Amino acid sequence: MTLLRPTYRTSDGERIPGSVRNVFICNMGTYFLTDLVVYADGLVDCWGLMTLEEFAAKLESGWVATEFEEGAEGSLHGIVAWRFSEPDSYIDAESLLAEVRDTVEELNGRPDSSGRCLEALDAFLADPTEPNRAALRKAYLEIPPTQRRYVLGDMDLKDGPLRALVHGPGGTDPLGGRVITEEYYEGALEYFAERKRGAAEIRRRDGVDEPRERRAAAITLEQRFFPDVWPDDAGVLVLRNECPAPIEVDGAVHRTVWHAYWALATDDERRREQIRLAPNGYQAQRLGRESPRRGDWADVRLAVMTRLLRAKFDQHPELAEVLLATGNATLLYNEGDSPFWGGGGRNWLGRLLELVRAELRAARPDR
Repeated sequence: MTLLRPTYRTSDGERIPGSVRNVFICNMGTYFLTDLVVYADGLVDCWGLMTLEEFAAKLESGWVATEFEEGAEGSLHGIVAWRFSEPDSYIDAESLLAEVRDTVEELNGRPDSSGRCLEALDAFLADPTEPNRAALRKAYLEIPPTQRRYVLGDMDLKDGPLRALVHGPGGTDPLGGRVITEEYYEGALEYFAERKRGAAEIRRRDGVDEPRERRAAAITLEQRFFPDVWPDDAGVLVLRNECPAPIEVDGAVHRTVWHAYWALATDDERRREQIRLAPNGYQAQRLGRESPRRGDWADVRLAVMTRLLRAKFDQHPELAEVLLATGNATLLYNEGDSPFWGGGGRNWLGRLLELVRAELRAARPDR
C-alpha cells in the first residue's frame, strides 16, 4: 500500500491540498529518488509543476522511472548513492499513473477506483445480475493492480472473495488460474454476508456517537490583507480574527478578536492600550508580538481565545449565521506563521471555531 504524506501549495491566495509520495527520476543514466507531489487541482510536482498529461508523457519516456537497469546508479541527493543489483520493480508506469489519478480523486473527496469498485460490489450484492457483475468486473479492473489486494481491507484473504464474484461460478481467476467452483463462490457470498453483519454490529455498538451526515468538504480560511476597508462580500473570511467585528471584553471594546487577544497577552498597561487602539487587526498582532507576555500566557491562551471567539459570535449574530452555514465542514485556519494556530500545524483556531459552531447549534436545536 502506497504511503502518502499530506501537503499543500498556495495559488492565487487559495490553498490547494496535496499528497507526497516517492518516485525515481532517471536523469543522465542515474536514478534519483525524489518526491512526487500530487495536488487536488490535477497538477503534479516532480522536479517542476506539470499537468497529469505531461506527467504521463514523462512516465512513457522513462524519465519518471518504474524500470531500472542492472548496475545503474541510484542516488538520494546529498545522502547516499548505490548501484542496482537485480532490481525488481513492484509497479509499472500504467499503475503509477492510475494511482496518481486516484490520489487526485481522494484529495477532492470523490471515490477513487477502489471506492467505485466497492459501490459496484454493493450494487451487485443487492441485485446479483450479470449486467451488475459486468459493472463490478469493470470497476475492479480499473483499480491499479498494485492496489487491488487492499480493496477489501482484509490482509488475510485480500481480494480473493471479490475476485470470485467478479469471475463468477465456472469462471477462472487469472491470478493463479483457479476455477471458481460453486462451493467457492457460495463461500465468497457468505463472506460478504458476514462482512455486512459485522459492519452492522459495529455501527450498532459504536455508532451511537458517530455523525449521521457525511462530513462536508473542508473549508480553508485563507489569509487576506484588506488594509483599509473589508469588502461587503468577504464570505467565510469574516470568521477570521482580523475581521473588523468589535467585541466587548471586561468592559473594554476591542476592534477585532486579535486586538482583544494580544491586549490580554500582556501585563503592560501602556502596551495593552496601544494594542487596543491599533487601527486594524494586523497592526494589533504586530504590536502584541512585540510586547512582553504575561507569565502564564502559554497555559491560558487557548482558554482566552475560546472566550473571545464566543464573545465575537454572541455579540454579532450575523457572523454566527455565517459560522453555522459551514455545516459540519472541517475548518482549516491559514495562519501561515503559526504552527500552533494555523491549519498547516495544530489548527487550533479552526478547531475552536468548530467548537463554537457546535455550541451555537446546541443552543439552537432547529439548526
